[in-house]
Amino acid sequence: MKHLSTSGILELSVPERIQLAEDIWDSLLEVPDAVSLTEDQKVELDRRLESYHLNPQQGSPWQEVKVRIRQRL
Repeated sequence: MKHLSTSGILELSVPERIQLAEDIWDSLLEVPDAVSLTEDQKVELDRRLESYHLNPQQGSPWQEVKVRIRQRL
């Protein structure tokens, strides 16, 4: 992908900007130690993980959520 300025990013279509945001987010997985969490964030993540373990059928898989979001656009 070519280098995009802020104005260039804003010229992208909404689906292209969503894809760019997803690509950026996914790239963070390559350097997980570079992303630090506050203690409050760690507590919240632990709470959500525990909630998931107690009722794993309650939520929706990311792919389904992404489809619903894109359908609203």
